[in-house]
Amino acid sequence: MEPNREKRISPSDGPIAVTGASGYIGSWIVKDCLEQGYTVHACVRDKNKAEKIDHLQKLGQEEAGELVLFEADLFKRGSYDDAFDGCCAVIHAGATVGYNKETPQEVYDGCFTENDHVIDSVKKSKNIKRFVFTSSFAAVGHPRPPGYIFTEADWCGDNSDGYKGKWTKDSISENRDIAYAMAKANTEKLIYKVAEESGSFDAMAILPLHVIGPLMCANHDQGWSWQNCMKQMAQGKPYKKSKGGRMLWNNVDVRDVGKAHRLCAESLKATNGSRYILSATDRSGELFTWELQSLMSRLFPEITSIGGEEMVDGKPLKTTYDSPRSYCTLAIEELDLNTHSIEETVKATIDSYLELEMI
Repeated sequence: MEPNREKRISPSDGPIAVTGASGYIGSWIVKDCLEQGYTVHACVRDKNKAEKIDHLQKLGQEEAGELVLFEADLFKRGSYDDAFDGCCAVIHAGATVGYNKETPQEVYDGCFTENDHVIDSVKKSKNIKRFVFTSSFAAVGHPRPPGYIFTEADWCGDNSDGYKGKWTKDSISENRDIAYAMAKANTEKLIYKVAEESGSFDAMAILPLHVIGPLMCANHDQGWSWQNCMKQMAQGKPYKKSKGGRMLWNNVDVRDVGKAHRLCAESLKATNGSRYILSATDRSGELFTWELQSLMSRLFPEITSIGGEEMVDGKPLKTTYDSPRSYCTLAIEELDLNTHSIEETVKATIDSYLELEMI
């Protein structure tokens, strides 16, 4: 499908609405849009929770654009109507991701079933040209041999036999990871279909992998998030999210993820159905846990003990499964995204924890 140049946006077209605005990724989307002079309708669940909105209000005072806070709830139909009214684009970063101990079904509902509330509000607005959805690499990954390089052509339901029978609708209530992946993939397919049928707006998606980078506030230290795992490593604790701490970290800077959403809405090349993986820029951003641990030690020699994976005589106890390999090549080529180096990202992550006095 050829791009529709009339649907690209700029600050002169009106405000941008951002759902999940107080979250880790959402906050950087808000900051980037404000820096470019947009009026941002920042959607949060509760405007009275200082720990979630103070950093947003500070951005509104510091940056070129104007910040307007709106209360909205993903589970309440119509609650986004006011926030989306008059906007030229919606960036939908709000989701239930499971850090707050939601059940697999609640994760699926928050990421898919209730998204029709958001889409319904988009369709009601007469001015929206672009709808950018924060999907996930979870909507891409599927069982592949070690070293396989995933691209935007991959979908999580591919090679379903590789999931040993687990990739079914019944798995939604049993397996949080599958519920999350199915929700993201199904939402992508839904929004592309709705946008095509509507003809009034384009829908596209950003698919982040292991998002790390600076935190704006203590609330961004969500338990078991990738940045939280790095904090624990900096505290000398082992990485516990995978067996023996063994994992291939495929890293992307949260600042690059935030910027990519806005660039997608402005792009002349993106069109309905465009999807962009946000992962490592190149091989330098793909680090096994022991390599991440080593990099952190080099960047922060003052931290005497940095945890990670199981090691023996300075070498990994066991080899790590070589996956997922993937790069944000398409985002760089089509969105003109300039990315941070892995050293800049790792340093900024731990620096922010130090500044927040959380390490």
